[in-house]
Amino acid sequence: MSAFGHTAHLVRRFVGSLSTAAPPAEDDAWATSFMTAAEAELWLRLSNVDRRHAVAVVRRFHDRRPDATREETAGAFLHDVGKLEAALGTVGRVVATIVGPRTDRLRRYHDHEEIGARWLADRGSSPATVELLRREGPAAADLAWADDI
Repeated sequence: MSAFGHTAHLVRRFVGSLSTAAPPAEDDAWATSFMTAAEAELWLRLSNVDRRHAVAVVRRFHDRRPDATREETAGAFLHDVGKLEAALGTVGRVVATIVGPRTDRLRRYHDHEEIGARWLADRGSSPATVELLRREGPAAADLAWADDI
């Protein structure tokens, strides 16, 4: 992605984060229909902003990968779950993005894919779901494309 494209992506994410409205109940139900009980528990811990973002990402992911498996779809919904570990709000995430992993907390934000993958593996998620959080496997390029919003 070009520097302009990356900046535009970050601006869109920031503007989307200004609303704290919950996603519609049907979106939460749709998301959890692809998840195990342990995965759904993590999903419900995500902020409203992160859940709305994930729903938008999965809609794009399914456009690009209409035959995605349940496991791949769960991974796409949960791709940012590791960000919970850093416990950063919108401003903290902006700072983390600008200054990089300079502190332990900012490093956890930058390492969210691996943290989320570990959490899901510890909860018995399928290898395909865990792999996707690490941005590996056959669906990884489709998730990267879908997450560029």
